[in-house]
Amino acid sequence: MSGMTLEFEGKQELVKRLDGVMDGDCARTITACVRNVLCDLVDNRVLALPACVHECPGDHYGRRLIHKDQQRGYTVMAMTWGPGQATPIHDHSGMWCVEAVWQGEIEVVQYELTETRGDRFCLEPRTTMRAGVGSAGSLIPPHEYHTIANPSPHSTAVTIHIYSGEMTECCVFRPIEGDWYERSRTELHLDAA
Repeated sequence: MSGMTLEFEGKQELVKRLDGVMDGDCARTITACVRNVLCDLVDNRVLALPACVHECPGDHYGRRLIHKDQQRGYTVMAMTWGPGQATPIHDHSGMWCVEAVWQGEIEVVQYELTETRGDRFCLEPRTTMRAGVGSAGSLIPPHEYHTIANPSPHSTAVTIHIYSGEMTECCVFRPIEGDWYERSRTELHLDAA
């Protein structure tokens, strides 16, 4: 993943608290601790994300690198969702992730893998949830199959994603028939700051 990280008010506090979690300063699971950090920082408006994070590229949701920790390996991304924009069903390449809503609302549908046949996967929808500002959730393999959408026809949504590593690619799942999908690998790109 190339690209410079973005500077913004509150970034030092975010990185300091995430480093503490990654270094074991939390008695709970890493994802629960990261979720608590994000919820606290979003609820208390400690972060002032840069203006570019609020600009949607237009034809796709925006992905911008906020921080990449060279020592601990985790990355922090900001994603910008234009009205109605969504992902296909995808995985997280075996990485855990914590996602928090910074602005607007998102809808997440989680899927369960029930059967495979080569590159064909039976993925059944399990839960659908709408999340607003300050809400955060986690994806922990093998329960990593999901979609994210901005359900608003008029407003932009912004989310913050913290990954256990550098997510430069993932698998997407294209519908075939019923709950059956065909898997293909896709590269993920960053948008300009």
